[in-house]
Amino acid sequence: MMVNDMMVNDMTRPLNQALPPISLRPCDIDRLRILAEAAAEKYPQTADFLAREIERADILPDAHAVPDLVAMGSEVTFRDDVSGAERTVTLVYPETADVAAGRISILTPIGAALIGLSAGHTIEFQTPSGGWRSLTVLKAAQPD
Repeated sequence: MMVNDMMVNDMTRPLNQALPPISLRPCDIDRLRILAEAAAEKYPQTADFLAREIERADILPDAHAVPDLVAMGSEVTFRDDVSGAERTVTLVYPETADVAAGRISILTPIGAALIGLSAGHTIEFQTPSGGWRSLTVLKAAQPD
């Protein structure tokens, strides 16, 4: 097993259920791969988690729109399954991230976990600090 595979596995707990299916738009794939690679040194666990999510994703045909898919630029409402708190954010690239304005970066553990999910899907993951999070997507709207 490679070192990167070991770090990726550290971010996902062995569950009784399989990871939820995820899909990505072709227009997002290349930039996400570049970001994951560029962030590997500074944020190794999150970058490896994002890279793993990219690799396991189904790539949608260009003309195929999924209205409840969390994609780059999507406004997504999710629930933290531990606290029960709901939050609505927009998933963005790092240069436009602003947590106070509700724009979270794809290079955060939450951003990397949400990408590619659809409404109703839940993902459980380990944060870089060692805590566990479980998020459920309640709704997602892609940008116009």
